[in-house]
Amino acid sequence: MALPRWFPLARKEAVALLKSKGTWILAPLLVVWGYGPTYISWDLLGPDVTVGFVQVAGSILLPLCVLLLTYRSIIQERTSGSLKFLLGLPLTRTDILIGKVVGRSVGAVLPFALSAVVLGVIGGVKFGLFSPLRFIGVFLVTVLYIAVLVSIATAASAVTTSTVRVTAVLFGGFFLLLTLGWKIVGVRLYSAVTGNAVNPLSPPADGLLFAILRFSPGRAYRTVTNWILGLANSGGQYTSVATVLYPGHSVNEYVVDAAFSGQPVPAYLHESIALVVLLLWGVIPLALARYRFNRGDLA
Repeated sequence: MALPRWFPLARKEAVALLKSKGTWILAPLLVVWGYGPTYISWDLLGPDVTVGFVQVAGSILLPLCVLLLTYRSIIQERTSGSLKFLLGLPLTRTDILIGKVVGRSVGAVLPFALSAVVLGVIGGVKFGLFSPLRFIGVFLVTVLYIAVLVSIATAASAVTTSTVRVTAVLFGGFFLLLTLGWKIVGVRLYSAVTGNAVNPLSPPADGLLFAILRFSPGRAYRTVTNWILGLANSGGQYTSVATVLYPGHSVNEYVVDAAFSGQPVPAYLHESIALVVLLLWGVIPLALARYRFNRGDLA
């Protein structure tokens, strides 16, 4: 069976990333970032606290590094003139987008996979045997999250001719607002729409609030991984969610189970919908970029 036309480009992109020392520095950084057991999380999860380390590794630091590894994927080709060479090959512009996304995703996933293995070994030795199914589930969802981030960064890189502009969009907009600050932005958006103030220590049982909060790809990712962990329905980091659930403790995090407390929960707040949100973040920006890239003279 013939390989797809974009395969050589994807292989070239993956090899280029994997030959970079900066890519492999990511692995030990993620281990240090991800490892952080707490008494409360251990008490609630037991040995599966190790699975939580993988979720933490996939939050904040990983998105930042993936964006840094990807945001110039096409604009660099354009400014150097090599994009015209690629377009002279038997490749469509769609092939170029797919090749870039697949190749850079593979290049980013491998150092993450190494960090996940190291975290699993450390956690297994210190806390005992954890659920392999949960570990694999969180790992695979994180791989999907990486591919989504690469797709978003590649899409932004494909529709602009300015490195400054794509940097502002991805790091000043996407990363700061949708990754770091969406809990604050989402709550303020909810208050602006409904006119209701929100007490973060006792949030209202309103489906709209929680739907807005999981619009962010990062919080959608954590909603799905908390579901796999069997912890609670929330887009917060597992340690914060565990603190909310623990008797006599409270923290500024939004947990459906605690807010609704026996009341019926809207079907659209089911954790599986967060997986759909994550998939849409991977598909829609790339589809829009494909339309613009195919129609525009951006070479």
